[in-house]
Amino acid sequence: MADEHTEAEQTMEHATQAAENPHAEFGLTDNIQRTLEQEKTANSEKMSKHKVDLQALPTRAYLDQTVVPILLQGLSVLAKERPTNPIEYLAAFLLKNKSQFDERN
Repeated sequence: MADEHTEAEQTMEHATQAAENPHAEFGLTDNIQRTLEQEKTANSEKMSKHKVDLQALPTRAYLDQTVVPILLQGLSVLAKERPTNPIEYLAAFLLKNKSQFDERN
C-alpha cells in the first residue's frame, strides 16, 4: 500500500512538473525555451532589418540578391525543356520554386 502511495505521489509530481513546463517530457528546459524564444526574436529582427537593407541597395545589387538566382535557374530549365509556351512555363517555374528562394532572402 505504501508503494502505491509513493507511485501516486510521483505521478502527481510529474503532472505538476509537466503543467509548469509542458515541454519537460521532451527535455526542453526553461533555459532552452528562453534561448529558442530569443533566437526567434533575433531572426524576426534580422528579417525586418534585411528587408530594409534590400530597399537601400542599388538596383543591380537588389536584383542580384532577390530575382536573378531564381530567374537564372528558371531560364536554364527553360532552355533545356524548350516548351511551346515559354512565358507561361517560366511563370509557373517561378511560382512553383519561389519558396526555396524566399528562404534565402
